[in-house]
Amino acid sequence: MNREFLSLIGSLTEQRASYCVATVIEVIGSSSAPIGSRAVFDAEGNLIMGWVGGGCAHNMVVHAALESLEDRRPNIIDIDLTDEIFGAGMPCGGHMRVFIEPCHPNPVLWLLGHGALVDYLCHLASDMGFDVILHHNGAQPTQETPAIRVIHGDERYEKLLPQPSDLVVIATHHKGDILALHQAIRSEAAYIGLIASQHRSGLILNRLRKEGISDQHLTRIKAPAGIMIGSKTHREIALSIVAELISYRRGLAPKDEQKSQV
Repeated sequence: MNREFLSLIGSLTEQRASYCVATVIEVIGSSSAPIGSRAVFDAEGNLIMGWVGGGCAHNMVVHAALESLEDRRPNIIDIDLTDEIFGAGMPCGGHMRVFIEPCHPNPVLWLLGHGALVDYLCHLASDMGFDVILHHNGAQPTQETPAIRVIHGDERYEKLLPQPSDLVVIATHHKGDILALHQAIRSEAAYIGLIASQHRSGLILNRLRKEGISDQHLTRIKAPAGIMIGSKTHREIALSIVAELISYRRGLAPKDEQKSQV
């Protein structure tokens, strides 16, 4: 893997772009792309760098790359280079296998609040593959945080700017619930969860309704956040919430609650 290839992968990762890497892993007979040849395709199937064959072989790889990006699963495809009609349409006299690896950025979780529960959530969500942005208006984190970014001194949550595929969990314990929810609702976040009791959740939603927030917007708020597992401790509550985040990430949330797949 040369330096130019690594530089491209690093750049795509930094841009949080989805892409696919195709690698020739087996060649039998004649092939225009030897074993180890690589190509990088963007989310639309455009070739960015590399070469794994031309003509119909290229088209077959692009088709497989787009399928892998959609279902988020790697794949191995066999390309017959011996038959113009039933194979790749280019009689090179050989056969090749290509490994297709989709690469998606980790989903971003905006986690608002501080304390033991937030610490557990931050660590567990990070372990489950979320890039956590910790909005921490309280004391310093009680332990080293795995968050990719920590925001301090933003009392009105003006730096809460989630993108359409991001998730937001609010654990501000009364102090910032309303302001944070107003800001989150203005965004196109895929998920907005409020950590609160059933009673307090109802009070907060009623207050937002009185402040002019429509029921259409209020249905975007999952309150209380988390799935029902009878959780009592901070660790159990964190587990119930991260389980719900994973369900959104995997497209398993109820259709009336899920805005888009993460």
